[in-house]
Amino acid sequence: MLLNVSYNDKKITKKINEAVGKTIPLKERFAMGGIGSPKLHITEASIDIYNLLVLDNSTNSCNVEIRPNGIIVRFRSRLETYALIIPYYKLNVYKGDIGIYSIYMDHYFIKVRSDTKAIQRFFRKLMDHRADNLPTNLEDL
Repeated sequence: MLLNVSYNDKKITKKINEAVGKTIPLKERFAMGGIGSPKLHITEASIDIYNLLVLDNSTNSCNVEIRPNGIIVRFRSRLETYALIIPYYKLNVYKGDIGIYSIYMDHYFIKVRSDTKAIQRFFRKLMDHRADNLPTNLEDL
């Protein structure tokens, strides 16, 4: 789901926490080596996200936050912050030939450049965390 998270709204926070879980505790963050990605440069996006990104002339970038049951992809457009909330059971990540990672959920997608080792390590950490926390039964959803 694509949400405007610029303002502190309890309803939106509750929706996010139900979809991907609350933020990971500080002790676990240190053990994981961090839960946030480096700055990711967007090369391509689905039409809904693209329409938001073209509203301003800044460089299109995003970051990814790992949560217990999914990820949050955040990006800015004008003065607003948007988040793409992706539970692990809907997440698809593909690595392209040219050093591009593609993040898919339903009809949304974002393609980001992976030009540094830090970005590649982050996506490996993300996929390992997803494998450990992916629900095994439909009742777990």
